[in-house]
Amino acid sequence: MNPPRYKIVFDGQLMPEASLETVKSNLARLFKSDLARIDSLFSGAPVALKRDLGESEADQYLNALQKAGANVRKELDQAANLSLVPTEAETVQAEQAATQDMTCPKCGHEQAKAAECSACGVIIEKYLARQAQLAEAAPVPTATAPAASPYAPPQASVAEQLPQYSELKVFSVNGRIGRVRYLGWTMAMLLCMLPLMLLFAGASAMSSVLGTLIMGVGVIAMIVIGVFIGVQRLHDMGWSGWLWLLNFIPVIGTVFALLMLIIPGTQGVNRYGPPPPPNSTGAKVLAWLFLLVPVTGIVAAIAIPQYQGYLDRASEYQEQ
Repeated sequence: MNPPRYKIVFDGQLMPEASLETVKSNLARLFKSDLARIDSLFSGAPVALKRDLGESEADQYLNALQKAGANVRKELDQAANLSLVPTEAETVQAEQAATQDMTCPKCGHEQAKAAECSACGVIIEKYLARQAQLAEAAPVPTATAPAASPYAPPQASVAEQLPQYSELKVFSVNGRIGRVRYLGWTMAMLLCMLPLMLLFAGASAMSSVLGTLIMGVGVIAMIVIGVFIGVQRLHDMGWSGWLWLLNFIPVIGTVFALLMLIIPGTQGVNRYGPPPPPNSTGAKVLAWLFLLVPVTGIVAAIAIPQYQGYLDRASEYQEQ
């Protein structure tokens, strides 16, 4: 008994958190097809993207297409009459028709079956043998482009997988970063500001204008980098980067900043790309340092007045 064969069916549905334009772009890249043909797959009617697949091969297609954002499903391939590959019955029909008439493979002239074309004079058997030799010598195409129906699915093999993780770019609004890396990068930015603060203090002693200029450049750099990493953190949550502007609204900005630290990123691919890579040791250490700064400040704010009061009371007791 032959093992069951499967097909991959798509009816235009998207995976959660996936945008239509991103999915179309991913499918066009995977199938090496143009967007015009990809658009026809989103008509709402079920389309078999791939047919006659073994179970392991079908699972590979299923995984790759779902990562691309297309909500496809695997089904038993029982509707052979819908396949672009001719069935046995169609093959028999074609052979029967070929015994009655024929079409010249070179010029397309239709005539009764004969060894020679009455229109262009080519010897059919020799011409086909020559074409077979050329086909064997030619490189194997990576994709086919059937021109019959606009709803015909792309036929390229899904060999190019989407990247497993997104690329890390500090100076960009594209990409995704998680909570730990967001804290770590913020702490790294604050540490980089320390030399600038010392430079500001030295420059201010010589010239207030120069000190103000240095401080202005530092503040602008912090804001720009803060926007970059803040937008990438929002992308990891599946939110638009424009929501970062909520940080400027009193009270709402404070709550929103806490949400950016608390809410985890989406699992897997979302409309802003693949998930960020695992956190490095450096990112984790910087994130813990960032969390220790406010804790240390709170402890100091409580302990210093208490210690100062203790010193005052001890001084008064000594004076008595």
